[in-house]
Amino acid sequence: MRIIKKKLSGLKIIKTKIYKDNRGFLKEVYKKNILGKNDFPFDIMSSSKKKVLRGLHIQITKPQAKIITVTHGKIFDVAVDLRRKSKTFGKYFSLIISDNDDFSLYIPEGFAHGFMCLSNKCTVNYKCSHYRNKNSEKTIAWDDKNLGIRWPKVKPILSSKDKKGLSFIDFKNRNF
Repeated sequence: MRIIKKKLSGLKIIKTKIYKDNRGFLKEVYKKNILGKNDFPFDIMSSSKKKVLRGLHIQITKPQAKIITVTHGKIFDVAVDLRRKSKTFGKYFSLIISDNDDFSLYIPEGFAHGFMCLSNKCTVNYKCSHYRNKNSEKTIAWDDKNLGIRWPKVKPILSSKDKKGLSFIDFKNRNF
């Protein structure tokens, strides 16, 4: 395994090894201390159908660092830097991740995260540094003009929670 740093401070690609043979493959996803930390006590798995968009979600108290791995299908993944003192506050990083890729995405604490399912079905595993705290969760509007995220040009399927996301300006002006 090796780490590739990205332009947004703290955001990293975790390059993994895939061992393939005629039966399929075995893929390393995480090794203790690969990130200089070893505390990812909570795993979440989601399944989505094509055009489902989940996010942009962030936990305010006990913010979660996440390792995102696609175990089935393909997604358009987005991380938005919401660390107020960061030089890249309000900037985003996006990429396509599929189950065929030899990497996972590490998202540090203080980033909002979201993705859109591009395949007929996708399964995404999140390895999280803190447990879920529903009362601490905030949603930023996925289509906020101030963020300028270039999502795939399809009409997304959204949850009622994701339809009511805060604007980036409202998020920025609130003291959570």
